[in-house]
Order: sequence, then structure tokens, then C-alpha cells
Amino acid sequence: MAEQTFSRAAGAPLIPGNSIRLLRDATENYPVWLEAIRSAERWIHFESYIIANDSTGREFIEALAAKARGGVRVRLLYDWIGTQRFTWSRFWRPLLEAGGEVRCFNPPRLDSPLGWLSRDHRKMIAVDGKVGFVTGLCVSSKWQGDPSRGIDPWRDTGVEVQGPAVSDIERAFAQVWAATGPELPEDEVPDIDCIPVMGETALRVIATAPSTTGLYRSDQLIAALARQALWLTDAYFVGIAPYVQALRAAASDGVDVRLLVPGASDIPLLKPLTRAGYRPLLESGIRVFEWNGTMLHAKTAVTDSHWARVGSTNLNLSSWIGNYELDVAVEDERFAQTMERMYREDLSHATEIILGPKRKLQQTSQLQRQRIKGGRGSSGRAAAGALRIANSIGAAITSKRVLGPAEAKITGVTGALLLAIAVIAGIWPMVVAIPLALVTGWVAVTFLTKAWRLRRLGKNETHRE
Repeated sequence: MAEQTFSRAAGAPLIPGNSIRLLRDATENYPVWLEAIRSAERWIHFESYIIANDSTGREFIEALAAKARGGVRVRLLYDWIGTQRFTWSRFWRPLLEAGGEVRCFNPPRLDSPLGWLSRDHRKMIAVDGKVGFVTGLCVSSKWQGDPSRGIDPWRDTGVEVQGPAVSDIERAFAQVWAATGPELPEDEVPDIDCIPVMGETALRVIATAPSTTGLYRSDQLIAALARQALWLTDAYFVGIAPYVQALRAAASDGVDVRLLVPGASDIPLLKPLTRAGYRPLLESGIRVFEWNGTMLHAKTAVTDSHWARVGSTNLNLSSWIGNYELDVAVEDERFAQTMERMYREDLSHATEIILGPKRKLQQTSQLQRQRIKGGRGSSGRAAAGALRIANSIGAAITSKRVLGPAEAKITGVTGALLLAIAVIAGIWPMVVAIPLALVTGWVAVTFLTKAWRLRRLGKNETHRE
């Protein structure tokens, strides 16, 4: 019954017969990726939210271009918001001139003013239907650090998969590729029955698309079914009420629930929003830890020494509902125990947050943290933060739930901003009226254009009938 429930909730069947390898940080991930690329014989499918125009990005582009010149079909997919700030057109030129194909996911469009909210946040590589990588790492020197400047590598996690589940990884790439143009040729999407058994590990490839919520439902189930331990690592945690309640319920039932998050975020705005959610977790017995190094970018979970997840999905609405995401959920005791050992090691480099006197948040020790030099994050965290703020504001307006002390800062800042807008509108009404008129006009034209196109489509279908 549990297996059927997970399959239906995630929209992903349990696939036996695989081998899986846990890969930690860029030092373990990047060399294996490059090795797989250089061994390709037929095709390479490469998808990443960020591909930076730096030494790391150029190394991967050169490796892909070399294979394309040798006759391998190379297809690369990147996200417009994630990558455009790092690259420009000539960055892709070596790969394009070698015969590779490069596509950009969801660039801005006049007929879709809010379309930018949906992002391709997946990070994967698949080669020849033989090996696939699902990961939290993007392609950037940030993940490798800069020892000469005293900057540590970003902490992140990925997996290498061989066996029948590679078929689902390839199909996940085909899904987003088709959303950006013509579909992949059929021979580049191998059937699961054509891939030989490579091990004894059973896993699910959870490929979520906007509004499908497959991983969100799975995360809720894991929180409900956990009996002993639920250990979470997340880069951009912005807990929403139903999920936080699921974690609190597990903790109150005796489950050892832990959450490891960055101590210093590459999105400064997000850090106070994440911290605003600590109090309800701590009050229910959930242990919260902050990473002591540079950026902690991993998105993982391990439960009861049996179930584990690695991938691109953060614990926030932007990832759960708004983006294309890709994760692997593994049901294997050996792999889960390896994940647990890695988690314990990570906690040795973290600081626990507790409720101190007068129930104020405090660290168990005052450790110095490195500041992250510039850069932005790897998803629509601004959207997630906005949703967190909207949740507090909605509660303040409707009084449908009691606000906690941790939300005082959000509601206070929101009230000050609204007051400032009101003052500006009273003194200089045109400053508010003109932008409002432009935005509403743009949205109105978009809706009218779509209505006209849908009407034409309906007439054409009627004529064909």
C-alpha cells in the first residue's frame, strides 16, 4: 500500500535494478560528469539552471563541443533567469559551431507578463541512455571555491545512476526540451526495457512540472510515515503552513526531525525570511542547524535509514509548485545509511540554533561565518520569499490564524512600505498611477490577445470537424 501511495503521489513508479553512487560537492561531481561526457558515443543531454561564463563553464562547453565535432549529438538546455546574467551569445559559439544544439528555457515574452515565474530549475546529465546524473549542483566556479582568496567551495550533493531508471531521467529531459521547441528524436529517449539491470537499488525519478506538486505530496507523505528520524538539508527553506505542521506533528510523535540550512545565504533577503520560520519548528522539538561555511546549496532528505532523496527541489513553494524540478527518491538501506553518515559529518560543520532565555533565538556557539562574494541563488527564491510574506500579510488581514512573534518583522516592514506608498500616492499621484496604468494595460492586452487566439483555435477545430 505504501509503495502504491508513493507512486501515485509522486507520479513516479519505483524502478528496481539500478546502481547509484552518492557524489559530494564539485570535487566528486564535476570530474565524473566530464568523464561521462568524454565517453559519449551517441548523444549527450545536458540541463542546468546556471551555466556560468567562467573557467568551469568554459571547461564544460569545450568538452561538449569536442564531442559534437566527433559526431555525438549534443543538446544543452539552460534557464533564462538562471544563466542570462552569467553568459552572452558568444559563450555558446564553440558548441554551436561544432554542431551542438542549445536552447533557452522561458525567455521573457510580451504575451506572458508573469511567465517568468515558471523556471527550469533542473540539473541533470544523461549520456547514451547508459548513465544519468541528478544533482543540486549547477555549472559555475562558485561550486569549486577560490582557495587563493580564502573562499570555500559551495556544499552540494548529487547522484550518479546506472540502470533502467536512466530511461526516466532521459524522459525528464525530453519533457522540458519539447517545451522549448521540436521534440527529441525517438531514438534519444530509450525505453526502460532496453536498458539492462545494473544493480539492486530501487528508486523513483520524480520529474515535477509547474502545478503538478508531485514532490510536495511525497514530502508530506514522508513526514507522515517517518517513525524514527527525518533529516533534511535545504538551501532556501521557506516553510509553508501545511508542511511545517507535518514536521511538527512528526516531532511531537517522537520522530527525530532535523533541518540543516545555510548560515550565510547568497540571497541576503532570504535569510531573515528563513529565520522567521525557526520558532514554530524549535517550539515543537525540531532541531535546526546552520552551516558554518560559505553557501550550503544541497537539497536532500533521509528517513529511517531506508528512504533518501537527492535533487534540485528546495522546500518552498517556488520549487514545489512553480518550477520544473528533478529529484531521485531512493529506497535502499545501504544508500540511506551513507546519506546519514554524510549528514552527521555536515552537522559537525554546523551550529545549532536554540531557543534561549525569553525564548529568543540564539546559536549554541558564536562561530565566525564567511560572507559570500556577490552572486545570486539558483531558483525563484524571490518568489518563494514573496509567498512567505504574502502568507503572513494574509493572516494579518483576514485573522484566519494567529500570527507568531517571528512574523512581527514581516508585518511591520509591510505596514511601513504600504504607508510610504500611501504618502507618495497622496503627494505625487502620477508616480503611482502611471506605472499602474502601464502594467494593467499590458496585462489587459495579453488577455485580449490570448482570447482572440483561443477563439480562432476553436473555429479552426469546428471547421475540421
